[in-house]
Order: sequence, then structure tokens, then C-alpha cells
Amino acid sequence: MDFQHSDDRRMLADALDRWVGHTCTFDARLAAQASEAGHQRAWLAQLGELGALGALFTEAQGGLAGAGFDIAVVFEALGKGNVNEPVLTSAVLAGGALAAAGAFEASHAHQALLSAIQAGETVATLAHFEAGGHHDTAHVQASARREGEGWRLQGHKAVVPFGAQAQWLLVSARTAPAEAPKREHGISLFVVPADAAGVQRSDYPTIDGQRAADIHLDVALPAHALLGTEHKAWPLIDEAIARGLLALCAESLGAMQTARDATIAYLQTRQQFGVPLARFQALQHRVVDMAIAIEQTRSAVINAAAAFGNHQAEPDQATRIARDMALSAAKVTVGQSGTRVAEETIQLHGGIGMTWELPVAHVAKRLVMIDHQLGDEDHHLARYIRLSTGVPLAA
Repeated sequence: MDFQHSDDRRMLADALDRWVGHTCTFDARLAAQASEAGHQRAWLAQLGELGALGALFTEAQGGLAGAGFDIAVVFEALGKGNVNEPVLTSAVLAGGALAAAGAFEASHAHQALLSAIQAGETVATLAHFEAGGHHDTAHVQASARREGEGWRLQGHKAVVPFGAQAQWLLVSARTAPAEAPKREHGISLFVVPADAAGVQRSDYPTIDGQRAADIHLDVALPAHALLGTEHKAWPLIDEAIARGLLALCAESLGAMQTARDATIAYLQTRQQFGVPLARFQALQHRVVDMAIAIEQTRSAVINAAAAFGNHQAEPDQATRIARDMALSAAKVTVGQSGTRVAEETIQLHGGIGMTWELPVAHVAKRLVMIDHQLGDEDHHLARYIRLSTGVPLAA
């Protein structure tokens, strides 16, 4: 089996590596994180110009590629540079839901929004998860009811990535009661301007230098705010989250490589008893363990990316289950390996590994945070077991 990327993907990876090395320096990232916006808006536009955002979508969706390996290439490069731009939440989660709904062939407003996301001209975020849901994607208590010719949307969304920085919110809400055992029935998705009356956002930083917000909504929306078909937004959300899981796993793979390289460089430089730390066999063994964990993660990411196929047709149920099992297996591997690499990186750096001034300390925080996004290791282990035994996920 050939594990080499195509020429186009290698060119994209090389271009992203050069852009990250030249633009997203450590000091520049810290300045962007400390700004009011929480990120550097110009960088998102530059990623659009490079074709990195377009590579996350198929040609039918207005993009350039859109296969699983394209997502993996982009996010592995972003992970290597610890790029904290809202690419995941805007282009993969929110943009993925828009694309799955056929927004590029739908209303002019939704088509314009999807095009702006692909160009990096605007930031959107998927406001789906709620307090008390514990990674349960069918846990939706926000509600929407018809009000005149439009909608009245009410509810609360928790830990929405870049929720206060986004210009657009894709909000899930129940438009009909759940029907056991299919709790995903009755969920709809709405496109909400972030500055609409009745939207309250509480912004706060996360431990990895990104931003999140709790959002309270009591907002009136026009009829065209509904995305896709009423009561049937679950497939859109499921597709977006699946692509988000692959993106997170690939990002973690890139971050692990950076942590490993920085640790090796430190061990080769720092001396103890007159010799470099890299000469001590016990420390060499720990670095080898890190390398093994990284290669296990690489295999899991390749398997998950391959499970998407070329993304040219709607997958049948068996294909979707196989894809979801590969994604959960990769997320479990990332949770285990990422935490181990983060811990080893900090320990092998000694006391300096905990300092704010050391770039690799920020990479370690991001590795730990990735484990908790879109379901942690325990959640995906249980999900893998349910999928392999045929138990419905939303049961």
C-alpha cells in the first residue's frame, strides 16, 4: 500500500510549512492570542489565498479537493506550527455543516457565507454542544419554534470555540421532540448573525491559548435562517463532527512531531556531568517511546483519512460505521499518545518545560486540550465499542 501523498498534497504541505515558519512565529502567535480578536484575522485570509481552506471542500462545494487526506495534510501542518487560528471551527465544523447542506447550490445568503469561509474572509462557528451533554452529540435542549413567518430560537450553548470572535453562528435547536430511540430526530440547524439582537456571548481564554464563549440566545430569525430541512439537521452535524475529528487527530500528529523535535534538540544541547543529556541511555529510551507513540498515531490518522475515501458520493450505512470506528480509534490513540508525548516533553525539559516563555510548553497544552475536544479518550473508546457491537450511538 502506498502511503505517499500525491504531488498536489505534498506541494500544499510544503507551502504551509513555509508559511508557518515565516509568519506564525512564537512571538507573533502570542501577540495574536493576547489581542482583542484572540487571533490574527489576516492569517486566516492568507490561508485562504494559499488554498489551505479550499482544500477542505470538494469542487462541488466550491473548494479544491475535500478528501480525508486533504484534511489530514492541512491540519498536520497547522499542528506542527501550533497555529491557533479558527480553521477547525470555521472551515471544518461550521463550513462543513454548510457544505453538507448543499449551501453552495442553495440560498444566495448561505452560498455567500460558505464562499467567505473558504476565502478566510469571515469566521463562523458551530454552536452545538451544551452544558451537561458530556460529548453527547444528540444532547440538544435549545429550542426553536415558528413565530410568524420566521423563527424564535432560545437556549444556551457552552464552550463554543471562538464564539465571541465569530461573525456567524450555526446553532442547533430542537424543532420537534426526540423520538426514542433516535434522539437525533427533531434537531434543526440555524444560521445566526453573531450581532443579532438577543445573542449574548461570554468570552474567555482556554488553556491552549485559544478562545471560547458561552452563548445565551433568545433571538428572532427570518425563515431563510433554517439550514437544510427542518427536523433533519443531524446528518449535517454528524458529517461536520466526523471531519472535525479527523482534523483534530492530524493536528495532534503534527504537534507531537514538533514536541519530539524540540525535546531532542534540548537533550542534545543541555549538559549534565560534562556530557549532553542525549548521551544518557535512560533518556534515549524515553525519546524512543515518544517516537513509537507518534508512529502509532500516524498509522491511526492514515487509517481514519482513508476511511473517508474520495468523498465523492454519499456513504452507505456500512461505510459510515467503518468510518466512525476508524475516527474513534484514531481519537483514542491521539488521547493516549498526545498526553504521553506532552508529559514526556515537559519532564525531559525539566523545570523550564513548565514556563510560558518556552514554545514547546504551549504545544504540550494544545496536545492535552485536543484530547477533550469533540469527545475525549474515554468517550471514543465507549463509542468504538458501541459501533462494533451494533448499538445505536444516540441510544
